[in-house]
Amino acid sequence: MTSSDDPKDNSKPKRRIRYKGTHPRKFHEKYKELAPNQYVEDIEKIKSRGATPAGTHRPICVNEILEILNPQPGNIVLDATLGYGGHSSLILQKILPGGRLIGLDQDPIELPKTELRLRAQNISGTTETIPESALIVESVNFENAFSVLRTKGVPLVDLILVDLGVSSMQIDDPSRGFSFKIDAPLDLRMNPLKGQPAAALLSRLKEKDLIKILIENADEPHAEQIAKALLKNRPTTTIKMADTIREVIKTFTPRVQKEEGDAPIRRAFQALRIAVNDEFSALDQFLDDIPRMLKRGGRVAILSFHSGEDRRVKKSFQARERLGVYSKVAPTPIRPSFEEQHSNPRSKSAKLRWAIK
Repeated sequence: MTSSDDPKDNSKPKRRIRYKGTHPRKFHEKYKELAPNQYVEDIEKIKSRGATPAGTHRPICVNEILEILNPQPGNIVLDATLGYGGHSSLILQKILPGGRLIGLDQDPIELPKTELRLRAQNISGTTETIPESALIVESVNFENAFSVLRTKGVPLVDLILVDLGVSSMQIDDPSRGFSFKIDAPLDLRMNPLKGQPAAALLSRLKEKDLIKILIENADEPHAEQIAKALLKNRPTTTIKMADTIREVIKTFTPRVQKEEGDAPIRRAFQALRIAVNDEFSALDQFLDDIPRMLKRGGRVAILSFHSGEDRRVKKSFQARERLGVYSKVAPTPIRPSFEEQHSNPRSKSAKLRWAIK
């Protein structure tokens, strides 16, 4: 028997995934988008339409962040929310030779993929890959950043970067339950191995507590109506939750319906995600720890994506500037350029703040 006759032979090229119609619609069918190295031209076409290829993430305010942080050879950098590694892939190039980047992320599904991509990239202008010692990756929530640095023997860092919120990889993958466009279990956990999914949280919440979550985590103006509907139906899937809120939206006046669109659904998903992952507590802890991690003259840049996050960052930076902890902070948030918002609609809500110790 030849190798080609062997039923276990894996040398034959795999046929692409079949799908209905002329274009793939389901996440696992988008074989070109999920293999960006093989289909470079196709990926660029997708980006040119203002879309983000499935399974990837487009870093936001890249030039602005590089200008603020100004990474130099030999710098030690903490990327506390590594995600897809878009910002860090560029920062790594600028801190070599001699620099180190510590990347943290709580997502055990995406982190190994990101580490492989970062370690495989070549040093700019050479055929050499990134030195192993230049990159430290840890699967941990950024609220534990100070403990990680101590464990690794890194007392202080030169630069800190935080990109808050959900990555496009998490949103696009229906199994994660972050999007209401495709039916999936209502999960919303950044780390699916820890804590309870959103459906379990909804199953035990009282009305007053859910109203509080919707207001504090998403500034929801229709919190009481939405809370009543969600607790009446106790949805366990993304589509059921979205449909439940759509029924509430139908009770609004025509003018409000037109103004709001699907915004109440997005806000409800955001509010539950923040609650499930205890995101505000983690952010508060991290903001308290930044001065203990940053060298004198060091810089920190934080990207936030909704008012609850931005308020915390703003108040923390300003309060510590008054105390003399920071020598200078951003007077106003930096927003993505018009061109970036047009080419990458997911950047529209981003706000970038910075501080110098």
